[in-house]
Amino acid sequence: MNESEFNQKVDDTLFEIEEVLDEAESDIDFMNNGGVLTVICENQTQVIFTRQTPVKQLWLAARSGGFHFDFNGKTWARDSDGALLNDVLTEVLSAQAGESFSFDL
Repeated sequence: MNESEFNQKVDDTLFEIEEVLDEAESDIDFMNNGGVLTVICENQTQVIFTRQTPVKQLWLAARSGGFHFDFNGKTWARDSDGALLNDVLTEVLSAQAGESFSFDL
């Protein structure tokens, strides 16, 4: 995947996350600025996504830690253990926002 394709994939992924968060029952705010998506939960904790173009990864920072994801041609998978972004994000937001979400990234 070249840099342009990577950036488009990250943009599409962040947009899809925003679409799901728009339907939240709790008070979740988010802002996307320069390829950084910051999600602010009702309890003021944050989940932050950043694109890492040089290594072609999407990084996720949450209370539970920092996670790095590679796009494997179908989906985003965590580089340490292959866990899918869908599952990690569902777990992180459940813990921080107290609400269940379903992602298909």
